[in-house]
This record gives sequence, C-alpha cells and structure tokens, in this order.
Amino acid sequence: MRPDEDFREFVGRHQRAWMRTAYLLTGDAHLAEDLLQSVLIKVLGKWNGVARLDHPDAYVRKALVNQSISWRRRRSGGEIPSADPPDRSYSTEDSSVTRLMVRRALMRLTPRQRAVIVLRYYEDRTERETAEILGCSVGTVKSQSHHALAVLRQYTGVLTDIEEARR
Repeated sequence: MRPDEDFREFVGRHQRAWMRTAYLLTGDAHLAEDLLQSVLIKVLGKWNGVARLDHPDAYVRKALVNQSISWRRRRSGGEIPSADPPDRSYSTEDSSVTRLMVRRALMRLTPRQRAVIVLRYYEDRTERETAEILGCSVGTVKSQSHHALAVLRQYTGVLTDIEEARR
C-alpha cells in the first residue's frame, strides 16, 4: 500500500474518535476541527516514522493534547468566557443542558487536568494508558484526576452521573 493511502486509511479509522477528543479538549467544534487538522498536517509530514510506531493512534492523541495546551497558553491573555448559565429554566434531564454543563465545567480545568479527564473518563483509558499518552507518571495522572474531579464537583452535579456510570 502507498504511504498516502496508508495515511488516509489510518485517519479514516480514527478520525471520529480524534474529533471527539479534540472537541472535549477545546470545548468548541470549530476549534476542535482546527486542532485536529493542524495535528494531522504535522503527522502527515512525519508519517513514515509515525507509521512504524507500535501505537500511532496514541501518538496522534498525545499530539492533540500537546497542541491543545499550546493553543490555550497562547490565548490565555484574551477573552474569558462566562460560566454563568442564561437566565432560562431548563430541565436537568435534557441531554443538551447536561452537555452544556459538562462543557462549562471542563473549561474550568487546566489544560492538563482536562486532558486527564477526557482520556480517563470519556475515552475510558486506564491510568497507565493516560500516563503514556501524556508522557507523565501514573501518579501524576492520579493527582491531576483527583484535583480535576474536585473542581468539576464544584461546578456541576453532572459529575456524579459520570462517576456512577464509570462504576
């Protein structure tokens, strides 16, 4: 198979999952598309080496996390979104409201904490897998997860639903 066909097949198999990860990291669909596109351009440039890795998917996920953190650092002095919900009454059973609450709560986390939560709870990765993707120790994953969950508990009651579903 030609390298460009191999890359297309690889992207085709994983694109939806990467897009979900990018969205959860950025909290914005358009930023997620931009994030994934910029990472895939970089991966394409290194494809011969990436294709030989044991877990090229993990390489792309780590690149998504790193690029997301890099973008967040550059934007840190700019606009700050409001965490206050609109003055409308909604049912807590409404899944779109739940998504909004989770998104707002995720935006309160540091980029590293958000990456840990996304990888551990949304992608259902083990602590070891998360540590490998992030390039840190399992202990760091545990402490980042602990601190992130504490922040999420402050901002949303949805977290208890996530924790219960995990058990």
